Amino acid sequence: MANEQMTSSSGNSWFWGPLSLLGYLWALLSFAIDQFHKWWMLNITGITEGQIIPVTPFFDLMLIWNRGVSYGLFQQESMAGRLALGAFSLAAVIALAVWLAQPEQTRLTATSVGLIMGGALGNALDRLIRPGVADFFSLHAFGYNWYIFNIADIAIVAGVVGLLYDAIFVSPHLSDK
Repeated sequence: MANEQMTSSSGNSWFWGPLSLLGYLWALLSFAIDQFHKWWMLNITGITEGQIIPVTPFFDLMLIWNRGVSYGLFQQESMAGRLALGAFSLAAVIALAVWLAQPEQTRLTATSVGLIMGGALGNALDRLIRPGVADFFSLHAFGYNWYIFNIADIAIVAGVVGLLYDAIFVSPHLSDK
């Protein structure tokens, strides 16, 4: 009976659908790459907060601890605040997993949702085991500095771009066939 309550009308479970494996693999891959990169930067390069490692005239590596969310909004210094942000991220990942399990998804949607899930999990883990989210990539040109970001952020942005592309160009044309 409990299993019947956890399924949709099409017979798929709340967390598993036709393209869930694809999405979960992208989530795992983006999460693993993000965490390996953070481990490498913190433990192998020995980078310290605020230290700048020039790579190109427009790109540096530097460590900052983002204790908030995107663009440093909602800064949380306390463990309770970091736990709240982490819990919000986990709730978002659960909601994305339910969306991923829906049978009408495209491969692009599954890949994109997986990237967002992996990035969100990577940053959520940082909030729980580190002083904040470890950001390293700094792009700058002509006196303008863009915000500093990490691989999890790249995965999230790529996932959002993929979802937008799918919503505008791919999914609307599926009903034409």
